Amino acid sequence: VTPASLAGDWLTSAFDHKALTGMGNGISAIELETINMLKSLLGLDDSYTGSFVTGGTMANFVGLAIGRQALGRARGLDLAEQGLWAAPKIRVLSASPHASVLKSLAMLGMGRASMHILGTMPGREALDISSLEKALENNPDEPTMVVANAGTVNTGDFDDLEAIGQLHKKFGFWLHVDGAFGAFASTSPDHAHLTRGLNAADSLSVDCHKWMNVPYDSSIQLSRNLGDQIDVFKNFAAYLGEPEVRADNFLHLTPENSRRFRALPAWFSLKAYGRRGYQDIVSRNCAAARRMGELIETHNRLRLVAPVRLNVFAFQVMGSENPLDFGALKALTARLEEEGTTYMSPSILNGDAIIRGAVCNWRTDVSDVEAAFEALVGCLENSSHAN
Repeated sequence: VTPASLAGDWLTSAFDHKALTGMGNGISAIELETINMLKSLLGLDDSYTGSFVTGGTMANFVGLAIGRQALGRARGLDLAEQGLWAAPKIRVLSASPHASVLKSLAMLGMGRASMHILGTMPGREALDISSLEKALENNPDEPTMVVANAGTVNTGDFDDLEAIGQLHKKFGFWLHVDGAFGAFASTSPDHAHLTRGLNAADSLSVDCHKWMNVPYDSSIQLSRNLGDQIDVFKNFAAYLGEPEVRADNFLHLTPENSRRFRALPAWFSLKAYGRRGYQDIVSRNCAAARRMGELIETHNRLRLVAPVRLNVFAFQVMGSENPLDFGALKALTARLEEEGTTYMSPSILNGDAIIRGAVCNWRTDVSDVEAAFEALVGCLENSSHAN
């Protein structure tokens, strides 16, 4: 983590305050300021309100829960009060959703089966806009959520948020954007174009413990629909006060009734490094990932499966005739982890076994990925000799 955020985390533990409401301390003011600073850093509208949660899973959960309530409200239903029993089924559309989105749908009672996987652009993980438009035209009156990606796990790909935003205006679905790490692309002049249209989102998830480099667990959920959010998460108890519709009434904004003062480490880090500091981190990490991509392309047994768009690189490892399967890649990455220089993980992309890596630490630069590449090649050669 960054030194500034570590200092903030130490103080968080020392103070041992829970962040619920503005009663009795200034915690809510600091959390509001931190969220406003993050919105400014990412170029988000002032109309968003937000709250800290444990991670991307909970941020996605909160965003989808608000969307469920808003879609019910548009049809005269208060689902937070009445439940889902009399509600029409809500369909969820996405191209490459993160596993936490499916987990959230299960927890929300909507079910994993409510997710409909749409087509992607050729050779990419990004949504094919024509596939989305066709799905929306086929059932224009069906309550619908669209989950868009600002940075996919395997290849760091981005959906066309501007085009999705145009369809959002036309069809009126709930648009949730999973921007856990990819939203920070907006801080870099070379990559900000990837996040154009981010402000079309009704709800958004952003992880601070990824590219902001603050301690786990720290994520922010953002939404434009404060009233529906409080209707879902309000907590009735006389000693806790009324669930007023206020952006600092954090007790009534998320599932948790008690939580650490998570905003302080993020506030320290944003105050210490600011826009220029995070622009430098993102730009350096992306340059390091590009360098890894270049090195991968120089090796006759390694093959990039996607361009390095941001900070993620993904590649296949070739055997004598065909790419290595998942089991072989799992064994290779285990050897690489044991070697100790770097960590990469096996994954599946379009049915093919791949290795993927992500660069997101503030200390990592080109020299580090060059060392990582040498370690990878060494493990690959040793495994070939062993075979």
